Amino acid sequence: MDSETISKKELLQVAGISYGQLYRWKRKGLIPDDWFQRKSTFTGQETFFPREKVLARIEKIKSMKDEDASLDEIADAVSPNLGELSVTVAEIRDRGLVSPEAAEIFCSGVANCEEPLVLGEVVSLAALDTLLKTGEVTIEEGRVVLDALQDNYPQFEGRPADLLFVRRMGLSAAMLVTSGAEVRFDKATRVVARMNLSESAEELRARIR
Repeated sequence: MDSETISKKELLQVAGISYGQLYRWKRKGLIPDDWFQRKSTFTGQETFFPREKVLARIEKIKSMKDEDASLDEIADAVSPNLGELSVTVAEIRDRGLVSPEAAEIFCSGVANCEEPLVLGEVVSLAALDTLLKTGEVTIEEGRVVLDALQDNYPQFEGRPADLLFVRRMGLSAAMLVTSGAEVRFDKATRVVARMNLSESAEELRARIR
């Protein structure tokens, strides 16, 4: 496979862990389900992982275990419960954790800046902020992204989802797809960004903590 992925067999060898450890960590939520990607090979179906992410995650898990952390403590550190947050957009903005532009778009289109965020709003704010910071997305396109997230994320909640932002002949669109799903467009369509919503929200949550 390509250099961005690693097979399960190679992962176990490189990371020095057992099959049992890998799946025990999966059951505890230490390694996200959507990182286990089933793909066809010349020998049949095999499981692959995003190389850099899974190796970094396993290194962190092993490091914390060496410090006698429990699996529950490790799970909270590496895959925190976003629903436990009690923070407002205004607080996040004032701490410089999201851009003023992202906060302004979010507050004008979704929520009162002084009200605590719920899970779906954390996801939306994190994705919006990430896209705006790339410089690839304009303020108006940011509103398109926010609309797509607000309209569609509730149908994905509890399942891994990716945000796709595309542009074709000067027109832009945002959509949500199941994480890992293959999506193809015509040659005139450019995929500006594709991001895993859970990972984006976890990054924001880590900064908030």
